[in-house]
Amino acid sequence: MYRVLEDNDELRERRNQLRHPVYRKPELLAERPNQVWSWDITKLMGPTKWSYFYLYVILDIFSRRVVGWCVADAESAVLFRPLLDDAIAKHQVPPGQLTLHADRGGPMKAKATALLLADLGVTRSHNRPHTSNDNPFSESHFKTLKYQPRFPKRFGCIEDAKSFCRSFFDWYNKDHHHAGIGLMTLDQVHYGQTDAVHAARQATLERAFRENPQRFVNKPPSPPNKPTAAWINPPVPRKVTTEDTESREALQHGATRALIRTTQPFVGETERAIRRSRPKLPRAGSGGRVKGAKRDRSHAQRNEHGEDQPFDAPEHLATIVNGWPESDEFPILPTGRGERNAGTHPNRPPTSMIRA
Repeated sequence: MYRVLEDNDELRERRNQLRHPVYRKPELLAERPNQVWSWDITKLMGPTKWSYFYLYVILDIFSRRVVGWCVADAESAVLFRPLLDDAIAKHQVPPGQLTLHADRGGPMKAKATALLLADLGVTRSHNRPHTSNDNPFSESHFKTLKYQPRFPKRFGCIEDAKSFCRSFFDWYNKDHHHAGIGLMTLDQVHYGQTDAVHAARQATLERAFRENPQRFVNKPPSPPNKPTAAWINPPVPRKVTTEDTESREALQHGATRALIRTTQPFVGETERAIRRSRPKLPRAGSGGRVKGAKRDRSHAQRNEHGEDQPFDAPEHLATIVNGWPESDEFPILPTGRGERNAGTHPNRPPTSMIRA
């Protein structure tokens, strides 16, 4: 009955269950300011329990500069529209250049936000569900904000929250030397002053090296590197070794039934596949016997089939052949299942043989 149902495509889950789609990992690259912006909303505790103010922040992931922020009483896509319009107009971002990345919150996925981005010519990007690592710049910025020594536990009113955020973002953009951008300030990177700042630092360090070379033991000093690119989820290249490629090609062409000559063991899944396809070799000093073979034969029977000859060849240096003709130069040793079936019969040849 199940075969009949399967032939008619009836053997399946009949309940109306939700099937989650496969979400792609966002991979975004910014090589200059105003290419990729990231935005998010965080809560600021109000004067009483369960009361909050909502801080909207848009930042540039290349320079880490906060390009727009506001504090509101609610979390809504309608409040985000004037903030984004003002930020784009202030930084003169042309249509088709900017990508706006956010998580999957309600205002971020709202239809009003999607229509706004389409009208402005902004590409939208979202996190995977329940994956905060896909929006690391906004998350890290909120931690920097809330771990400030002057950050209060609660704000008395919304004006107090706006006053604190105004002073904090002025300091953050103009005076904060960010470790992720070569200890430069955010305004210096955002407005293209990195080359001048880096050259001035290099000149200062060279002068210090000329005046006091004994202070620099290993090498002449150099300033931190200039920022060149910022990634959200940089792609990780898969490392494929030469041995893995050769072994995969050997398996595809059926080389286990012909010759396999190698000087190194195979790696990964290919190694296990080839080991399963190989006949078992007698261990060194075992008298040519394979594990599990009959041990009640006489010495004459074992000597007749060459089982008392030691076999010391390493497993990965063996050349596997099927039906190789016997000669004096290359003696053939019966192993594996052939030893059980054909090794005890003088007129039956072994089914699998190994040449050392």
